[in-house]
Formats: sequence, structure tokens, C-alpha cells
Amino acid sequence: MRITVFRRLMAEEFGQTRAETLARDHVLSGLGGRTIEQALADGVPAKEIWQQVCGEFDIPAERR
Repeated sequence: MRITVFRRLMAEEFGQTRAETLARDHVLSGLGGRTIEQALADGVPAKEIWQQVCGEFDIPAERR
């Protein structure tokens, strides 16, 4: 998954502003206690991050 696709999915799910805030501020234990932005900067694949977001926020399977 490309980062641009990941960011689009985030914006569709949470709205642009909230998606940006979550990416910057929300720490996910499944990402080793990192934020989304930190995980992306560390080279974690966007698909793996999206799966962690989906689990954390109970996103339905049809939108995963």
C-alpha cells in the first residue's frame, strides 16, 4: 500500500483534520508505542500501520 493511499483511507475514515491529528498525536501500542507519523518515518509499511489503525478503532472489515 502506498502512503498516499493510506492517507486517503485515513481521511475517508476520520475526516482530513482528525486523520492528521491522529497520525501526529495518537500512540499505537501495536506500532511499538509510536505514532503513525513516527512509524512511517521509521519505515513501517503503510499496510501494517493501516491494520493497526483498523484494530485500534474497530473499523469494519469491509473498509479494511
